[in-house]
Amino acid sequence: MAARLGSNGAFAYGGNDIPKPCTVVMAYTGHSDFSLNDPPTFVTSSEDDPIASVSAIERRVESMRSAGIYVEYRKYKNAGHGFGLGTGTDAQGWIEYAIRFWEEHMSD
Repeated sequence: MAARLGSNGAFAYGGNDIPKPCTVVMAYTGHSDFSLNDPPTFVTSSEDDPIASVSAIERRVESMRSAGIYVEYRKYKNAGHGFGLGTGTDAQGWIEYAIRFWEEHMSD
């Protein structure tokens, strides 16, 4: 849903007519759609995710980059799916990267 709001804004889904997000943070999702006017996007995943395909995520990241959309992608090895803050996995601390990304792009 975060990615779709980034592409289309809340109004497209029955929400208020407010500005689209200036950045998107996507974690462990196989969502593949994007638009050419997507905002900068932070993406994180884990190689051992049994639900969200890392190859699908990486195809989306590459497609977005090829379209000129700024994407920061962080892939971990043993965080599984739904790793939250990453506590006890190699994804621990990912949220700090996401926050930094959001802060850098929130005025774009």
